[in-house]
Amino acid sequence: MHSVLHKREETELVLRLGTDENFNNRILLGLLRREPEIDIVRVQDVGLMGKGDEEVLEWCAKEDRCLLTHDVSTMKRYVDERIAAGLRMPGVFEIREKAPIGQSIEEILIVAECSLPNEWEGRIVFLPLR
Repeated sequence: MHSVLHKREETELVLRLGTDENFNNRILLGLLRREPEIDIVRVQDVGLMGKGDEEVLEWCAKEDRCLLTHDVSTMKRYVDERIAAGLRMPGVFEIREKAPIGQSIEEILIVAECSLPNEWEGRIVFLPLR
């Protein structure tokens, strides 16, 4: 797959991503290896280690980052609460923990490269799609 992330116009917004504390680092490293220009930040690297889902979602909203997570058990509830309260929620991608790493990397890159600004606002998307 030919990457277009680094070829976009400076004025065009690129999907910004964040990962929660328990996100698979092999997927993260694979993303960075495949697309070094991807804008992705781990919550551990911004002082949110050990913080709750609500705080992680608040940080994502302030930073305009869609969240990558494996936490299907609790994250949906907090996303729904934010939306019901009228709070900003840039989007959440829940990646099945047992999904093949290569497939997860590929689908995250497709989403990142093909997304429009604010396309995922207020949505939870489960990956892989297949």
